[in-house]
Amino acid sequence: MSRPAAIVTGGARGIGLACAEALADAGFDILVVDLAEKAGDGLTACITARGAKFAYHCGDIADLDRHAALVDAAISAFGRIDCLVNNAGIGAVIRSDLLELKPENFDRILGINLRGTVFLSQAVARAMLAAPGDHPKSIITITSVSAEMASPERADYCISKAGLSMWVKTLALRLAPENIGVFEVRPGIIRTDMTSGVTAKYDALIDGGLVPAKRWGEAADVGAAVVALAGGKLGFSTGSIINVDGALSVPRL
Repeated sequence: MSRPAAIVTGGARGIGLACAEALADAGFDILVVDLAEKAGDGLTACITARGAKFAYHCGDIADLDRHAALVDAAISAFGRIDCLVNNAGIGAVIRSDLLELKPENFDRILGINLRGTVFLSQAVARAMLAAPGDHPKSIITITSVSAEMASPERADYCISKAGLSMWVKTLALRLAPENIGVFEVRPGIIRTDMTSGVTAKYDALIDGGLVPAKRWGEAADVGAAVVALAGGKLGFSTGSIINVDGALSVPRL
């Protein structure tokens, strides 16, 4: 049996890199999609050291015209696509009063986080249906606890993630008869480059009890959840939300 292959968007660092590493450890070959013109030597070595084939594709998922080339790159490298991890995204362009939210910032974040992810998922799903193969198939979208928990100072980000949550539900319904698992993974407060600028703020909030687990989440926590879903053993749970947040999102009195 050939090895399964996965596409990880935004896979050069942070949560995306942790997902790529975990999938490589689990026996997947990996195509990383990111904005840099080429993969760094460190990224290539990181994945190939795990025994995986590695390919890199420079692309902005907000550019829908480039999705076909991305899919073709994966097929060319591995002959198959078994898993898509939709991780690429950006935070709020400016954290500020939502009454001051600028249309251009709103459009930018939704263009990447929501529109780009929706239509890339569509393109990959079509490719999966065209070549069923001999491994479980999955589309896993990394959203955020902000899909449900509102932050008025970054309403655009929250809206993009809430929209993705509904996309996962509808895509799961469409692909369930085709035996393609579709899942949403919701990280909480994760230690990454994206959160580095607010470390002190979240340190204080975690110390104050915001996260019942009493710690930051790590990118590897998200990677572990992705591997469990990509392996196919939770296929009948398609459409599910997996919270990776140390119980942050559990309602409390």
